[in-house]
Amino acid sequence: MIDVKHICIHGHFYQPPRGNPFNQKPLVEPDAAPYKNWNERITAECYEPNASIGNFGRISFNIGETLTAWLANNAPDTYAAIIGADKAYREEYGVGNAIAQPMHHAILPLSRRADMVTQVSWGKAVFEYRFGRPTRGIWLPEMAVDFETLSVLVEQGIEWTILTETQVEGAEHGAGPYQVNLPGGEKIRVFVRDESLSNDIAFNLGRFGGAGRWAREVLVPRRREAGTLTLIATDGETFGHHWPGEEQFLYWLLKYEAGAAGYDVTTLERYAASVEPVGEVSLNENTSWSCSHGLARWATGCSCTPGNSAWKGALRRAFDNLRFELDAVYFEFVEEAGVGDPLALRNAYIDVVLHKVERGRFLETQGVDGLSTERAEALLKLVESQFYRQRMYASCTFFFSELTALTTVYGIANAAYAVRLTNEAVGLDLSTEFRRDLRVATAQDEESGKFVTGADLYDEVVGHFGV
Repeated sequence: MIDVKHICIHGHFYQPPRGNPFNQKPLVEPDAAPYKNWNERITAECYEPNASIGNFGRISFNIGETLTAWLANNAPDTYAAIIGADKAYREEYGVGNAIAQPMHHAILPLSRRADMVTQVSWGKAVFEYRFGRPTRGIWLPEMAVDFETLSVLVEQGIEWTILTETQVEGAEHGAGPYQVNLPGGEKIRVFVRDESLSNDIAFNLGRFGGAGRWAREVLVPRRREAGTLTLIATDGETFGHHWPGEEQFLYWLLKYEAGAAGYDVTTLERYAASVEPVGEVSLNENTSWSCSHGLARWATGCSCTPGNSAWKGALRRAFDNLRFELDAVYFEFVEEAGVGDPLALRNAYIDVVLHKVERGRFLETQGVDGLSTERAEALLKLVESQFYRQRMYASCTFFFSELTALTTVYGIANAAYAVRLTNEAVGLDLSTEFRRDLRVATAQDEESGKFVTGADLYDEVVGHFGV
Protein backbone atom coordinates (compact mmCIF):
# COMPACT_ATOMS: atom_id res chain seq x y z
CA MET A 1 0.00 0.00 0.00
CA ILE A 2 1.40 3.40 -0.99
CA ASP A 3 1.86 5.77 1.93
CA VAL A 4 0.49 9.00 0.43
CA LYS A 5 1.91 12.19 1.89
CA HIS A 6 0.30 15.58 1.40
CA ILE A 7 1.70 19.08 1.78
CA CYS A 8 -0.11 22.39 2.06
CA ILE A 9 1.28 25.91 2.09
CA HIS A 10 -1.02 28.41 3.76
CA GLY A 11 -0.39 32.12 3.21
CA HIS A 12 -1.77 34.74 5.59
CA PHE A 13 -2.09 37.92 3.52
CA TYR A 14 -2.89 41.02 5.51
CA GLN A 15 -2.28 44.73 5.80
CA PRO A 16 -3.64 46.78 8.69
CA PRO A 17 -6.22 49.53 8.25
CA ARG A 18 -3.90 52.26 7.02
CA GLY A 19 -4.43 55.99 7.09
CA ASN A 20 -6.17 58.57 9.21
CA PRO A 21 -9.98 58.42 8.90
CA PHE A 22 -10.12 62.21 9.19
CA ASN A 23 -8.20 62.50 5.93
CA GLN A 24 -9.69 61.21 2.67
CA LYS A 25 -6.65 62.13 0.58
CA PRO A 26 -4.48 59.41 -1.05
CA LEU A 27 -2.38 57.59 1.52
CA VAL A 28 1.26 58.73 1.67
CA GLU A 29 3.80 56.91 3.87
CA PRO A 30 7.31 58.29 3.34
CA ASP A 31 9.06 55.22 4.74
CA ALA A 32 7.57 53.13 1.91
CA ALA A 33 9.65 54.99 -0.70
CA PRO A 34 10.06 54.74 -3.63
CA TYR A 35 6.35 53.88 -3.47
CA LYS A 36 3.65 56.19 -2.13
CA ASN A 37 2.60 53.87 0.67
CA TRP A 38 3.19 50.38 2.03
CA ASN A 39 0.13 48.88 0.38
CA GLU A 40 1.42 50.00 -3.01
CA ARG A 41 4.93 48.79 -2.29
CA ILE A 42 3.95 45.35 -1.00
CA THR A 43 1.55 44.91 -3.90
CA ALA A 44 4.40 45.49 -6.33
CA GLU A 45 6.75 43.19 -4.43
CA CYS A 46 4.36 40.41 -3.43
CA TYR A 47 0.69 40.41 -4.33
CA GLU A 48 1.00 41.24 -8.02
CA PRO A 49 3.88 38.84 -8.77
CA ASN A 50 2.26 35.97 -6.88
CA ALA A 51 -1.05 36.60 -8.63
CA SER A 52 0.54 36.88 -12.07
CA ILE A 53 2.30 33.50 -11.88
CA GLY A 54 -0.71 31.68 -10.43
CA ASN A 55 0.48 31.06 -6.88
CA PHE A 56 -2.90 31.96 -5.38
CA GLY A 57 -4.34 28.98 -7.22
CA ARG A 58 -1.91 26.54 -5.57
CA ILE A 59 -1.95 27.57 -1.93
CA SER A 60 -4.44 27.76 0.89
CA PHE A 61 -4.82 31.41 1.89
CA ASN A 62 -6.70 34.09 3.75
CA ILE A 63 -6.64 37.75 2.84
CA GLY A 64 -7.84 40.49 5.17
CA GLU A 65 -10.59 42.86 4.10
CA THR A 66 -8.51 45.96 4.86
CA LEU A 67 -6.10 44.70 2.19
CA THR A 68 -8.71 43.29 -0.18
CA ALA A 69 -10.66 46.55 -0.29
CA TRP A 70 -7.48 48.47 -1.08
CA LEU A 71 -6.57 46.05 -3.87
CA ALA A 72 -10.07 46.28 -5.36
CA ASN A 73 -9.76 50.06 -5.61
CA ASN A 74 -6.07 50.45 -6.43
CA ALA A 75 -4.85 47.22 -8.04
CA PRO A 76 -7.97 45.76 -9.69
CA ASP A 77 -6.12 43.30 -11.91
CA THR A 78 -4.33 41.76 -8.92
CA TYR A 79 -7.58 41.71 -6.97
CA ALA A 80 -9.41 39.98 -9.82
CA ALA A 81 -6.64 37.38 -10.13
CA ILE A 82 -6.85 36.53 -6.41
CA ILE A 83 -10.64 36.22 -6.41
CA GLY A 84 -10.47 34.31 -9.69
CA ALA A 85 -7.96 31.84 -8.27
CA ASP A 86 -10.44 30.71 -5.61
CA LYS A 87 -13.21 30.45 -8.19
CA ALA A 88 -11.08 28.34 -10.54
CA TYR A 89 -10.02 26.09 -7.66
CA ARG A 90 -13.66 25.62 -6.70
CA GLU A 91 -14.56 24.69 -10.26
CA GLU A 92 -11.79 22.08 -10.35
CA TYR A 93 -12.09 20.55 -6.88
CA GLY A 94 -15.57 21.44 -5.67
CA VAL A 95 -14.23 23.60 -2.82
CA GLY A 96 -12.37 26.88 -2.76
CA ASN A 97 -8.90 27.44 -1.36
CA ALA A 98 -9.46 30.76 0.44
CA ILE A 99 -10.74 31.16 4.01
CA ALA A 100 -11.88 34.13 6.06
CA GLN A 101 -10.30 36.10 8.88
CA PRO A 102 -11.89 38.39 11.51
CA MET A 103 -12.48 41.86 10.10
CA HIS A 104 -9.91 44.07 11.83
CA HIS A 105 -7.29 41.50 12.85
CA ALA A 106 -7.91 42.22 16.53
CA ILE A 107 -6.43 39.87 19.14
CA LEU A 108 -9.60 37.98 19.96
CA PRO A 109 -8.67 36.59 23.42
CA LEU A 110 -8.09 40.20 24.53
CA SER A 111 -11.56 41.19 23.32
CA ARG A 112 -14.95 41.01 24.99
CA ARG A 113 -17.14 38.20 23.68
CA ALA A 114 -19.54 40.57 21.92
CA ASP A 115 -16.60 42.10 20.06
CA MET A 116 -15.32 38.66 19.10
CA VAL A 117 -18.74 37.93 17.62
CA THR A 118 -18.72 41.19 15.68
CA GLN A 119 -15.23 40.64 14.31
CA VAL A 120 -15.97 37.07 13.21
CA SER A 121 -19.41 37.99 11.87
CA TRP A 122 -17.93 40.85 9.82
CA GLY A 123 -15.10 38.61 8.63
CA LYS A 124 -17.59 36.03 7.37
CA ALA A 125 -19.67 38.72 5.68
CA VAL A 126 -16.79 40.34 3.81
CA PHE A 127 -15.48 36.94 2.74
CA GLU A 128 -18.83 35.98 1.23
CA TYR A 129 -19.09 39.39 -0.43
CA ARG A 130 -15.65 39.06 -2.03
CA PHE A 131 -15.56 35.34 -2.87
CA GLY A 132 -19.23 34.69 -3.48
CA ARG A 133 -19.51 31.80 -1.05
CA PRO A 134 -19.49 31.14 2.69
CA THR A 135 -16.34 30.11 4.50
CA ARG A 136 -15.84 26.92 6.50
CA GLY A 137 -12.46 27.82 7.98
CA ILE A 138 -11.06 30.97 9.51
CA TRP A 139 -7.63 32.36 10.30
CA LEU A 140 -7.21 33.68 13.84
CA PRO A 141 -5.25 36.95 14.00
CA GLU A 142 -1.72 36.11 15.18
CA MET A 143 -3.17 32.63 15.87
CA ALA A 144 -4.15 34.09 19.26
CA VAL A 145 -6.51 31.66 20.92
CA ASP A 146 -8.41 30.70 24.03
CA PHE A 147 -11.45 28.52 24.63
CA GLU A 148 -13.88 31.43 24.37
CA THR A 149 -12.48 32.37 20.96
CA LEU A 150 -13.03 28.84 19.69
CA SER A 151 -16.51 28.79 21.21
CA VAL A 152 -17.39 31.94 19.26
CA LEU A 153 -16.13 30.34 16.05
CA VAL A 154 -18.40 27.34 16.61
CA GLU A 155 -21.31 29.65 17.41
CA GLN A 156 -20.67 31.45 14.13
CA GLY A 157 -20.69 28.22 12.13
CA ILE A 158 -16.94 27.94 11.60
CA GLU A 159 -15.77 24.34 11.26
CA TRP A 160 -12.00 24.66 11.58
CA THR A 161 -9.04 26.94 12.18
CA ILE A 162 -5.22 26.79 12.20
CA LEU A 163 -2.87 26.71 15.20
CA THR A 164 0.82 26.11 15.67
CA GLU A 165 2.48 23.21 17.50
CA THR A 166 3.25 25.02 20.77
CA GLN A 167 -0.42 25.95 21.17
CA VAL A 168 -1.61 22.37 21.54
CA GLU A 169 -0.70 19.12 23.25
CA GLY A 170 -1.03 15.75 21.57
CA ALA A 171 -0.48 16.59 17.89
CA GLU A 172 1.31 13.37 16.99
CA HIS A 173 0.02 12.86 13.45
CA GLY A 174 1.31 15.77 11.43
CA ALA A 175 -1.09 18.62 10.70
CA GLY A 176 -4.19 16.61 11.51
CA PRO A 177 -6.86 17.85 11.49
CA TYR A 178 -7.49 17.28 15.18
CA GLN A 179 -10.54 17.76 17.34
CA VAL A 180 -10.57 20.20 20.26
CA ASN A 181 -13.25 19.63 22.88
CA LEU A 182 -14.48 22.90 24.39
CA PRO A 183 -15.67 23.38 27.98
CA GLY A 184 -19.22 24.04 26.84
CA GLY A 185 -19.44 20.71 25.06
CA GLU A 186 -18.79 22.09 21.57
CA LYS A 187 -16.16 20.63 19.25
CA ILE A 188 -14.02 22.25 16.59
CA ARG A 189 -11.33 20.99 14.27
CA VAL A 190 -7.84 22.51 14.12
CA PHE A 191 -5.01 22.06 11.68
CA VAL A 192 -1.59 22.28 13.33
CA ARG A 193 1.22 23.79 11.32
CA ASP A 194 4.76 22.42 11.32
CA GLU A 195 6.39 25.17 13.35
CA SER A 196 9.98 24.35 12.43
CA LEU A 197 9.40 24.24 8.67
CA SER A 198 7.15 27.29 8.75
CA ASN A 199 9.62 29.39 10.71
CA ASP A 200 12.51 28.20 8.58
CA ILE A 201 10.74 29.47 5.48
CA ALA A 202 9.70 32.70 7.18
CA PHE A 203 13.14 33.60 8.47
CA ASN A 204 15.63 31.82 6.20
CA LEU A 205 13.94 31.52 2.81
CA GLY A 206 16.47 33.58 0.87
CA ARG A 207 19.31 31.31 1.98
CA PHE A 208 17.84 28.01 0.71
CA GLY A 209 19.33 28.04 -2.76
CA GLY A 210 16.02 27.39 -4.48
CA ALA A 211 12.94 25.21 -4.12
CA GLY A 212 14.55 22.11 -5.64
CA ARG A 213 17.45 22.06 -3.24
CA TRP A 214 15.19 22.69 -0.25
CA ALA A 215 12.80 19.93 -1.29
CA ARG A 216 15.65 17.44 -1.72
CA GLU A 217 17.44 18.37 1.49
CA VAL A 218 14.40 18.90 3.74
CA LEU A 219 11.23 17.33 2.39
CA VAL A 220 12.70 14.09 1.06
CA PRO A 221 14.55 13.06 4.26
CA ARG A 222 11.56 13.79 6.49
CA ARG A 223 9.00 12.05 4.32
CA ARG A 224 9.15 8.72 6.15
CA GLU A 225 8.47 10.32 9.56
CA ALA A 226 6.05 12.98 8.33
CA GLY A 227 2.36 12.77 9.11
CA THR A 228 -0.13 12.28 6.32
CA LEU A 229 -0.43 16.07 5.99
CA THR A 230 2.39 18.57 6.41
CA LEU A 231 1.21 22.14 6.88
CA ILE A 232 3.46 25.13 6.37
CA ALA A 233 1.74 28.37 7.36
CA THR A 234 3.36 31.80 7.30
CA ASP A 235 2.77 35.38 6.27
CA GLY A 236 2.01 35.46 2.56
CA GLU A 237 4.24 38.53 2.31
CA THR A 238 7.18 36.17 2.96
CA PHE A 239 7.09 35.32 -0.73
CA GLY A 240 8.26 38.48 -2.46
CA HIS A 241 8.17 41.24 0.14
CA HIS A 242 10.13 39.92 3.12
CA TRP A 243 12.25 37.86 0.69
CA PRO A 244 12.36 39.67 -2.67
CA GLY A 245 11.84 37.43 -5.67
CA GLU A 246 10.94 34.38 -3.61
CA GLU A 247 7.49 34.11 -5.11
CA GLN A 248 9.48 31.93 -7.49
CA PHE A 249 10.32 29.56 -4.63
CA LEU A 250 6.62 29.11 -3.97
CA TYR A 251 5.87 28.59 -7.65
CA TRP A 252 8.54 25.94 -8.27
CA LEU A 253 7.94 24.16 -4.97
CA LEU A 254 4.23 23.67 -5.53
CA LYS A 255 4.25 23.14 -9.27
CA TYR A 256 7.19 20.73 -9.48
CA GLU A 257 9.49 20.10 -6.53
CA ALA A 258 7.06 18.99 -3.81
CA GLY A 259 5.67 16.35 -6.17
CA ALA A 260 9.17 15.19 -7.08
CA ALA A 261 9.86 14.84 -3.34
CA GLY A 262 6.89 12.49 -2.99
CA TYR A 263 4.18 14.84 -1.75
CA ASP A 264 0.74 15.56 -3.13
CA VAL A 265 0.06 19.31 -3.02
CA THR A 266 -3.31 20.15 -1.46
CA THR A 267 -5.14 22.93 0.37
CA LEU A 268 -6.80 22.94 3.76
CA GLU A 269 -10.36 23.34 2.54
CA ARG A 270 -9.91 20.49 0.07
CA TYR A 271 -8.26 18.28 2.67
CA ALA A 272 -10.84 19.10 5.36
CA ALA A 273 -13.64 18.05 3.04
CA SER A 274 -12.20 14.55 2.65
CA VAL A 275 -10.95 13.46 6.09
CA GLU A 276 -12.14 13.09 9.66
CA PRO A 277 -10.09 14.25 12.68
CA VAL A 278 -7.12 11.96 13.27
CA GLY A 279 -7.24 12.47 17.04
CA GLU A 280 -7.80 14.96 19.82
CA VAL A 281 -5.52 17.71 21.09
CA SER A 282 -5.72 19.86 24.19
CA LEU A 283 -5.40 23.63 23.95
CA ASN A 284 -2.76 25.87 25.49
CA GLU A 285 -4.83 28.98 26.12
CA ASN A 286 -3.81 32.60 25.63
CA THR A 287 -1.06 31.73 23.18
CA SER A 288 -0.12 33.05 19.74
CA TRP A 289 2.32 32.36 16.95
CA SER A 290 4.42 35.53 17.22
CA CYS A 291 4.88 36.10 20.93
CA SER A 292 6.65 33.63 23.19
CA HIS A 293 5.01 35.37 26.17
CA GLY A 294 1.48 34.41 25.17
CA LEU A 295 -0.39 37.62 24.39
CA ALA A 296 1.93 40.09 26.12
CA ARG A 297 3.08 41.65 22.86
CA TRP A 298 -0.38 43.21 22.46
CA ALA A 299 -1.37 43.53 26.12
CA THR A 300 1.46 44.71 28.34
CA GLY A 301 4.55 44.82 26.17
CA CYS A 302 7.36 42.27 26.33
CA SER A 303 10.87 41.50 25.13
CA CYS A 304 9.56 40.27 21.75
CA THR A 305 10.13 43.88 20.69
CA PRO A 306 13.25 45.89 21.63
CA GLY A 307 13.21 48.64 24.22
CA ASN A 308 10.58 49.53 26.76
CA SER A 309 7.16 48.67 25.41
CA ALA A 310 5.22 49.32 28.61
CA TRP A 311 3.31 51.96 26.64
CA LYS A 312 1.25 49.11 25.16
CA GLY A 313 -0.47 48.35 28.45
CA ALA A 314 -1.24 52.01 29.01
CA LEU A 315 -2.56 52.42 25.47
CA ARG A 316 -4.79 49.38 25.75
CA ARG A 317 -6.14 50.66 29.07
CA ALA A 318 -6.96 54.00 27.39
CA PHE A 319 -8.72 52.17 24.56
CA ASP A 320 -10.63 49.95 26.99
CA ASN A 321 -11.82 52.96 28.99
CA LEU A 322 -12.91 54.68 25.79
CA ARG A 323 -14.66 51.52 24.61
CA PHE A 324 -16.67 51.43 27.83
CA GLU A 325 -17.78 55.06 27.38
CA LEU A 326 -18.59 54.71 23.68
CA ASP A 327 -20.57 51.54 24.26
CA ALA A 328 -22.52 53.12 27.11
CA VAL A 329 -23.58 56.02 24.89
CA TYR A 330 -24.52 53.74 21.99
CA PHE A 331 -26.45 51.18 24.04
CA GLU A 332 -28.32 53.86 25.97
CA PHE A 333 -29.33 55.64 22.77
CA VAL A 334 -30.59 52.43 21.16
CA GLU A 335 -32.53 51.50 24.29
CA GLU A 336 -34.17 54.91 24.58
CA ALA A 337 -35.00 54.91 20.87
CA GLY A 338 -36.54 51.44 21.18
CA VAL A 339 -35.07 50.25 17.88
CA GLY A 340 -34.04 46.71 18.75
CA ASP A 341 -30.80 44.89 19.52
CA PRO A 342 -27.76 47.23 19.46
CA LEU A 343 -25.34 44.37 18.75
CA ALA A 344 -27.41 43.05 15.85
CA LEU A 345 -27.59 46.59 14.45
CA ARG A 346 -23.83 46.96 14.78
CA ASN A 347 -23.13 43.61 13.15
CA ALA A 348 -25.43 44.46 10.24
CA TYR A 349 -23.58 47.74 9.61
CA ILE A 350 -21.00 45.81 7.59
CA ASP A 351 -23.43 46.05 4.67
CA VAL A 352 -22.90 49.82 4.65
CA VAL A 353 -19.12 49.40 4.83
CA LEU A 354 -19.27 47.09 1.80
CA HIS A 355 -21.62 49.46 -0.05
CA LYS A 356 -24.24 46.75 -0.28
CA VAL A 357 -26.69 49.14 1.34
CA GLU A 358 -26.75 52.92 1.05
CA ARG A 359 -26.06 54.62 4.34
CA GLY A 360 -29.34 56.51 4.16
CA ARG A 361 -31.33 53.28 3.77
CA PHE A 362 -29.53 51.25 6.40
CA LEU A 363 -31.95 51.84 9.27
CA GLU A 364 -34.89 51.07 7.01
CA THR A 365 -33.36 47.73 6.01
CA GLN A 366 -33.04 46.89 9.72
CA GLY A 367 -36.67 47.64 10.42
CA VAL A 368 -35.90 50.87 12.27
CA ASP A 369 -38.56 53.49 11.69
CA GLY A 370 -40.40 56.22 13.55
CA LEU A 371 -37.28 58.24 14.35
CA SER A 372 -36.99 61.90 13.50
CA THR A 373 -34.46 62.82 10.84
CA GLU A 374 -32.19 64.23 13.52
CA ARG A 375 -32.33 61.14 15.74
CA ALA A 376 -31.91 58.79 12.78
CA GLU A 377 -28.75 60.64 11.77
CA ALA A 378 -27.48 60.50 15.34
CA LEU A 379 -28.05 56.74 15.45
CA LEU A 380 -26.22 56.27 12.16
CA LYS A 381 -23.23 58.17 13.52
CA LEU A 382 -23.21 56.09 16.70
CA VAL A 383 -23.25 52.84 14.71
CA GLU A 384 -20.42 54.17 12.55
CA SER A 385 -18.56 55.12 15.72
CA GLN A 386 -18.80 51.48 16.77
CA PHE A 387 -17.07 50.48 13.53
CA TYR A 388 -14.09 52.75 14.22
CA ARG A 389 -13.84 51.81 17.87
CA GLN A 390 -13.58 48.18 16.71
CA ARG A 391 -10.94 49.22 14.21
CA MET A 392 -8.70 50.89 16.82
CA TYR A 393 -7.92 47.45 18.26
CA ALA A 394 -6.19 46.14 15.11
CA SER A 395 -3.27 43.98 16.21
CA CYS A 396 -0.73 46.18 14.41
CA THR A 397 -1.66 49.06 16.72
CA PHE A 398 0.29 47.18 19.39
CA PHE A 399 2.64 45.00 17.32
CA PHE A 400 5.77 47.09 16.87
CA SER A 401 8.19 48.49 19.43
CA GLU A 402 7.65 52.23 18.87
CA LEU A 403 4.68 54.17 20.16
CA THR A 404 5.19 56.49 17.18
CA ALA A 405 4.91 53.69 14.59
CA LEU A 406 2.44 54.58 11.84
CA THR A 407 0.23 51.62 12.67
CA THR A 408 -0.06 52.79 16.30
CA VAL A 409 -0.87 56.31 15.16
CA TYR A 410 -3.57 54.89 12.88
CA GLY A 411 -5.09 53.05 15.84
CA ILE A 412 -5.24 56.25 17.87
CA ALA A 413 -6.71 58.05 14.84
CA ASN A 414 -9.52 55.51 14.59
CA ALA A 415 -10.27 56.01 18.28
CA ALA A 416 -10.26 59.77 17.79
CA TYR A 417 -12.69 59.46 14.91
CA ALA A 418 -15.04 57.38 17.04
CA VAL A 419 -14.89 60.15 19.64
CA ARG A 420 -15.75 62.77 17.03
CA LEU A 421 -18.71 60.81 15.62
CA THR A 422 -20.12 60.32 19.12
CA ASN A 423 -19.77 64.02 19.87
CA GLU A 424 -21.53 64.92 16.63
CA ALA A 425 -24.31 62.44 17.39
CA VAL A 426 -25.20 63.33 20.98
CA GLY A 427 -23.05 66.34 21.91
CA LEU A 428 -20.89 64.39 24.38
CA ASP A 429 -17.14 65.03 24.06
CA LEU A 430 -15.11 62.10 25.41
CA SER A 431 -11.78 63.53 24.28
CA THR A 432 -10.74 65.02 27.63
CA GLU A 433 -10.88 61.72 29.48
CA PHE A 434 -9.35 59.85 26.55
CA ARG A 435 -6.42 62.28 26.30
CA ARG A 436 -5.87 61.97 30.05
CA ASP A 437 -5.56 58.21 29.72
CA LEU A 438 -3.37 58.53 26.64
CA ARG A 439 -0.85 60.67 28.54
CA VAL A 440 0.11 57.57 30.52
CA ALA A 441 1.26 55.84 27.31
CA THR A 442 4.78 57.28 27.11
CA ALA A 443 7.83 56.31 25.08
CA GLN A 444 11.06 57.81 23.83
CA ASP A 445 11.09 58.49 20.12
CA GLU A 446 14.05 56.67 18.57
CA GLU A 447 14.88 59.40 16.05
CA SER A 448 14.52 62.57 18.12
CA GLY A 449 15.21 61.16 21.57
CA LYS A 450 12.23 63.10 22.91
CA PHE A 451 9.55 61.55 25.05
CA VAL A 452 6.19 61.26 23.33
CA THR A 453 2.81 60.38 24.79
CA GLY A 454 -0.29 58.93 23.25
CA ALA A 455 -1.96 62.29 23.89
CA ASP A 456 0.65 63.97 21.67
CA LEU A 457 -0.21 61.57 18.87
CA TYR A 458 -3.92 62.15 19.43
CA ASP A 459 -3.41 65.91 19.12
CA GLU A 460 -1.38 65.37 15.96
CA VAL A 461 -3.98 63.33 14.12
CA VAL A 462 -6.86 65.56 15.22
CA GLY A 463 -4.95 68.80 14.70
CA HIS A 464 -3.76 67.94 11.21
CA PHE A 465 -6.88 66.34 9.86
CA GLY A 466 -9.70 66.72 12.33
CA VAL A 467 -10.56 70.38 12.00
